[in-house]
Amino acid sequence: MGAEIMNLDRQSFLGLESEQIIQAARIAVIGLCGGGSHVSQQLAHIGFRNLVLVDHDSADDTNINRMVGLTATDAEAKELKTEVIARAILEVNPQANVEKFPCRWQACERALRDCTAIFGCVDSFGQREQLERFARRFMIPYIDVGMDVSGTEGRYFITGQSILSLPGHACMRCMGFLTEEVLAAEAGKYGAAGGKPQVVWPNGILASTAVGQLIGLLTPWNDELEVPLYLDYDGNRSIVTLNKRLAHIDQAACPHFVGRDALGDLEW
Repeated sequence: MGAEIMNLDRQSFLGLESEQIIQAARIAVIGLCGGGSHVSQQLAHIGFRNLVLVDHDSADDTNINRMVGLTATDAEAKELKTEVIARAILEVNPQANVEKFPCRWQACERALRDCTAIFGCVDSFGQREQLERFARRFMIPYIDVGMDVSGTEGRYFITGQSILSLPGHACMRCMGFLTEEVLAAEAGKYGAAGGKPQVVWPNGILASTAVGQLIGLLTPWNDELEVPLYLDYDGNRSIVTLNKRLAHIDQAACPHFVGRDALGDLEW
């Protein structure tokens, strides 16, 4: 297949070297249902060729309302999520090199070490903490994407975040997203609307925001703008804003990962 399969002329504003940068990058997406399916699809459309997909789970009919690329046939067959998303990527970009890991990310950490960036689309704060520590050890930018629904009958609130954790810069603890209290209190319940409530449109907005952070990080499309580290999503008002905590912290320094600790968990 020739290089003409994907004509990326309309995104040439990203910079003269952007196509080469994108095609050379190796991006991991961990968690492929809500946010991760959107992220993977968008990466394929942008022209990323080297993608690492990680999810231990199989799809079912409860995933149809939020997992782009999933068909009713896939859900009925309980197809592996890695297979579903790999197929969706290859249908967009047949030249893509897709590595599939139908397991928990800890079981394929060697495949993650050489990634240009890692997207974490996981449900628990504990998993987020572990992923950030792993990414810090290997000096890999980590982008965390997540949403929640909270409230009571008749009054629910959709919220979410897209956080870019860069080695040498503020971490998710610096930003106040991860705290000992949050980690200790975590009980696996995502809001009051049932177990891990998700719908497709907030995941799409957050995934687009996160992909935008990656593009801002990798390409020189607007040198005058700094890539925002922490963006909040208010699904009730349909707005994305810069998190207010960033105004009160040193974004270029991190007291939690310094010296030997800058390498994260040395037991990896």
